[in-house]
Amino acid sequence: MIYLFGSIIFSAYLVLALKYIDNKGVSTFEALTFNYCTCVVIGSLLNHSFPISVETLSQPWFIWSIVMGASFIFTFNLIGITVQKNGVSVASVANKLSLVIPFLFSLYLYHEYAGWIKWLGVAIALIAVYCTCFSTHNNTHKKPVVWIRYGLPIMLFVCSGLLDTFIKYIEKHYLTDSNNNSFLASTFFVAATISFLGVLYKHIIKKHFFQWKTVVAGIAIGIPNYFSIWCFLQVLKKYTTHSSTIIPINNMGIVLVSTIVSTLLFREKLSIVNWIGVLLSIIAIACIAYG
Repeated sequence: MIYLFGSIIFSAYLVLALKYIDNKGVSTFEALTFNYCTCVVIGSLLNHSFPISVETLSQPWFIWSIVMGASFIFTFNLIGITVQKNGVSVASVANKLSLVIPFLFSLYLYHEYAGWIKWLGVAIALIAVYCTCFSTHNNTHKKPVVWIRYGLPIMLFVCSGLLDTFIKYIEKHYLTDSNNNSFLASTFFVAATISFLGVLYKHIIKKHFFQWKTVVAGIAIGIPNYFSIWCFLQVLKKYTTHSSTIIPINNMGIVLVSTIVSTLLFREKLSIVNWIGVLLSIIAIACIAYG
């Protein structure tokens, strides 16, 4: 249970931290870049060696490190943009209700059982995503707002779901206690390398000024980010045959923690429809988890 609790707290912190650094005017992309660098350092320390070597390149899981590294960049930046444009609660619910995708893959790939209550939960989850993204404000004079309001959460929903599915697949087929940190450090090294090239482009070609606060923000995000995924992998290892249950429980906790804290810390105002969406999300995840 301690790993599950750690995954929930660290993951909720990540979403809230992205909102906080945006309020402080810190570049999300640059902060996430230094976040990946921090994760590489932590993984190297835990593994007692630098992640990339000739031996690492020959490992069967290394190709998945490349896939996961690229997925982290896209998904985490998408979370950051959604937090900025739609708020913490919308980003959190759209992110974590993506459990529908790994849930379906768990049924198909690992032949896990699903009763009618779980299927009901899937249907409610989709309705909940719409409700949490619903806005009563009249933005008809701004064409892009409609796409931002609905397009970003839907993209986040799909990408986060595929990311969780990848993590479960890799954990089941490639990872052991001995190579767990090597895989994570290698994955973050790939993400850091790709992102750092983007940062160099911004500063050399686009002439952006470097800010040290992005380094501080990256470290503040990177430490809990590494351990959120590390804890999640430990939970999946412990409940290896119940991923269609444990992933929803994990996501339910993240939605609850991030939504409650964001309303208290950032004074985010949710409409009645938004609150209905949050309530439906809890009901949906509970149905999937316990059905």
